[in-house]
Amino acid sequence: MTNDELESLLAPDVRQRLGIYSLPEGFRASVVIPVYNESATLHVILERVRASGVPCEMILVDDASTDDTPQILERWQNEPDIVVLRHETNRGKGAALRTGFGHVSGDIVIIQDADLEYDPSQYKTLLQPILENRADVVYGSRFLGAERSVPKFWHHTANRLITALSNLRTNLKLTDVETCYKIVRRTVLEQVAEHLRENRFGIELELTARLARLPGIRFYELPIRYTARTYAAGKKIRLRDGFHAIWCALRY
Repeated sequence: MTNDELESLLAPDVRQRLGIYSLPEGFRASVVIPVYNESATLHVILERVRASGVPCEMILVDDASTDDTPQILERWQNEPDIVVLRHETNRGKGAALRTGFGHVSGDIVIIQDADLEYDPSQYKTLLQPILENRADVVYGSRFLGAERSVPKFWHHTANRLITALSNLRTNLKLTDVETCYKIVRRTVLEQVAEHLRENRFGIELELTARLARLPGIRFYELPIRYTARTYAAGKKIRLRDGFHAIWCALRY
């Protein structure tokens, strides 16, 4: 029996446990990567996306970086699988994502941070519920699964509060609304992209709320590996972003 014949006999949950993931012929994802002062990790994350085994275009949006990021991107911008876009002034992650969403052409859109907190080797796992037509939106949760790094108490508590407020508004039962890993069918994302307004980290709440209001949209969550970085290493979210996220959870 060939591998293809074997895969056709296995149910999706069995394939997931065995680590067997398939991509349809001609499939391509769009990976949108907002970038701000990530010269230390940028080269590594691009190589990791390429090594994920998922055919994709990478859309990098430089949000007016002041370190060596523009010079690094200049060396990559002529690569056939890379699109480099730039903001003249720093506007925030949400603004960078909105710019990137306007240039996607793949079947499914993946949001990827430019640091090393999130591992692109998990793409195939996260894509499967959509490819098997069990979902339209997949979130990778940092708080599901038996194996995970131990988060800081107040960061985790704030995240749980924000997620709970978001769930009250959307009638979803997510465990991690602020995860970077949001994977969406392009045709679904196009229905909300032009309505997005948040410029900073509030985009996580706004995007979730707008997707949840679309009729018939199916959400799915899967556990992911996550390696948190410190503020000394370049983490950018601040206390004021937490308060704004609460406001966004109630607003949207």
